[in-house]
Amino acid sequence: MAKQKTGLGPRGLNILIQEKRVIAPAAAGVPAPDSGGITKVAVKKIKVNPLQPRRIFRTEALNELIASVKERGVLQPLLVRQREKYFELIAGERRLRAATAAGLAEVPVIILNVNDQEALEIALIENLQRDDLNLMEEAEGYRELAAKFGMTQDEIAKRVGKARASVANTLRLLELPAGIKKLLETGKLSAGHGKVLLSVESDVEKELLTQRIIREGLSVRALEKIAERLKKPAKKPRAEKTDLPADYIRHLSEKLHQHFGTAVHINSTKTLANGKKIKGTIQIDYYNDDDLSRVLEILGIDVG
Repeated sequence: MAKQKTGLGPRGLNILIQEKRVIAPAAAGVPAPDSGGITKVAVKKIKVNPLQPRRIFRTEALNELIASVKERGVLQPLLVRQREKYFELIAGERRLRAATAAGLAEVPVIILNVNDQEALEIALIENLQRDDLNLMEEAEGYRELAAKFGMTQDEIAKRVGKARASVANTLRLLELPAGIKKLLETGKLSAGHGKVLLSVESDVEKELLTQRIIREGLSVRALEKIAERLKKPAKKPRAEKTDLPADYIRHLSEKLHQHFGTAVHINSTKTLANGKKIKGTIQIDYYNDDDLSRVLEILGIDVG
């Protein structure tokens, strides 16, 4: 049978589950599925899928689910596939954890006959439909599809029912420094913030801007304006001879940038051909009243 090529949006995922479910008992001691393909298996016979894209489970939400499971049981079946002596979980790890914590002996499952790629696709899409994945888990899931199964961004986008640009932008977040990815993972930075930070060339600049986002609550739009200023090319040097080497000016600018947490522009004094001197300048950027107060405080200036 040819491999299905349609995308696995909500409808496509349901179709694949219908096609791949195991109707007959999968193993001795496993009851026959009902008309909906649902059967019950022992919790202790289910092992977590190593390809599961989800890594973080919020304690508060999990506790609420445990309370619900204790009262009503597991209402939505888990998706599993048969292994030699156990069942491997495809989707529903949060429900499995809740069932274990609630002391349930059995849980309802749908047994699927799927390969590794299909198992990862189903796990990824099922979580995306529930908004259960954070940005970095989503990105890691896409990278797994690309790395393990050689899927292109176009193919991934079709399979998960998203635009190719959305998949590409999410994958690019994996290029950010580890500390920034952690903030994206915990929701302290948005995908929009991450996209703007990717446009900043220096990792040092990325980190400094991230600190400002957290400290000042910068919107994505405000961050874009700051990033654009950083990308503006330096003015062409005039014919005059500068009194300080360019490398030294860059070194000082970087030091002052780190000290003030904002862009600092240094123009060296210059000497004209006739010996006349042109004064140098130091410019410290700020972006709002609070930022100005912060810079003044660093300078030790009390304007009260």
